[in-house]
Amino acid sequence: MSYPTPARRSSSAVDASRIGGGIKLLIALVGLMWISEIVDTALNGELDQYGIIARQPDGLVGIVAAPFLHLGFGHLISNTLPLVTLGALIAVSGAARLFAVTALAAVLGGLGTWLVSPPNTITIGASGLVFGYAAYLIARGVFNRRLGQVLIGVVVVLVWGSALLGGLLPQDGISWQGHLFGAIGGVVAAWVLADDRPSRRT
Repeated sequence: MSYPTPARRSSSAVDASRIGGGIKLLIALVGLMWISEIVDTALNGELDQYGIIARQPDGLVGIVAAPFLHLGFGHLISNTLPLVTLGALIAVSGAARLFAVTALAAVLGGLGTWLVSPPNTITIGASGLVFGYAAYLIARGVFNRRLGQVLIGVVVVLVWGSALLGGLLPQDGISWQGHLFGAIGGVVAAWVLADDRPSRRT
């Protein structure tokens, strides 16, 4: 009978802790979205005013708030499934990685949306994060040059590719700007967080 060495047991414990931390953060993010929508429904949509308002200084708060606000439970449900699925693929790398990807996708996506959306519009919803997560998963294998990650990216393209492309087309009531800049944020996250970025020497 064989037993794992102490080093292997320690490594397995670290991996389990990292994955567990990432999943807990993902659950917290999604849970906050659902709690926000429950409160918003009780307040007859009052929270939606805190979305991203194009080129208005007050609308900058939406960069943080908008991903947690939705136009009803149908909108929230349509974002929850891909967000959880794609987010879980990132969460296995740990809470720090998921937080970094989420922050970059939200901030860059939100700023881009704030800058180029039509005037007098409010953008809400987590779809920018969905596009950011998808773009990160597609791009990270390219930057890391890891076959497994490339294959995950291919699966993401095969499963969600048509929906992602469709989300970039101008449509009434849908923020293609949020989708586009969220995806750009995901690609930037893949580059910034690449495993083998060359170190600088002075």
